[in-house]
Amino acid sequence: MEEINIQNSVVQKIHLKFLNEQNNKLFVKRDDLIHPYVSGNKWRKLSYNIALCKESAFHGIVTYGGAYSNHVIACAAACQLNNLKSIGYIRGDELTSSSNKVLRKCEELGMELIFMKRPEFDAMKKVDKTVQVHHETFLSIPEGGANLNGILGCMELLAETENDYDIIALAQGTSTTSLGVLLSAPKKSTLFVIPVLKGYQSILEMERLCENTSYFESWKEKKCQVRVLPDYHFGGYGKTTNELEMFIEDFKQTTGIPLDNVYTGKAMYGLLKSIKEENIRDKRILFIHTGGIQENY
Repeated sequence: MEEINIQNSVVQKIHLKFLNEQNNKLFVKRDDLIHPYVSGNKWRKLSYNIALCKESAFHGIVTYGGAYSNHVIACAAACQLNNLKSIGYIRGDELTSSSNKVLRKCEELGMELIFMKRPEFDAMKKVDKTVQVHHETFLSIPEGGANLNGILGCMELLAETENDYDIIALAQGTSTTSLGVLLSAPKKSTLFVIPVLKGYQSILEMERLCENTSYFESWKEKKCQVRVLPDYHFGGYGKTTNELEMFIEDFKQTTGIPLDNVYTGKAMYGLLKSIKEENIRDKRILFIHTGGIQENY
């Protein structure tokens, strides 16, 4: 069985002129290097779920996502690598496995795709328990890997770094990664979260995700460390602008680090603009690259 090697996730220092002028040191946690398909925070959110399936002798995993879901393709690949079956419930009954390269790759990786009308999908996308499919037992993982096991996996991320940063920054989708990072961060760190959904209620969603876990008291103590940068969604989830595309290209040319226009590009743009405009100085800053570079698929 092929291993998913998380040791490839290095911390890389990057150099930008204005950061040097403000005496800031910026590091990027390259979780995008973990695996071509199971990259970034996707493997972290899946790792404990995969372990539970294997320990409990479940037949596989069912999960939920849209037509371009990084989580769904990561789940398909992780299940194949661990000899588990996978079923993906996909939002949009007009879609097929030939609709785009992500869905095609999911099917190639052995995932059974079930296309659903949106109201039916929305009613199911948060199912977090074992379910019976084809008379076999599967673990159902909510959309985006948003469950306790996902939080636990993300809590391990900072242990692979020096974990002494003044600022930690990342893109926010389901809040699973940001919550895991917050719970494992030292008191000195401020967590900058950049939501990629327009109007996303970051603090409320983090609290909702945590409220039925044993970490709720820790959340109440540490939520004061969260700072939300809400204005860098560029129109909403999956939307982009010429300005954002130019920034992503320029950043890659300057640093060699690829970003995507759904998550990491928006987050890095928001982080750097905030540092510059607010004249933030003398800080050690960690940006967590959460993967999702679909040109790799």
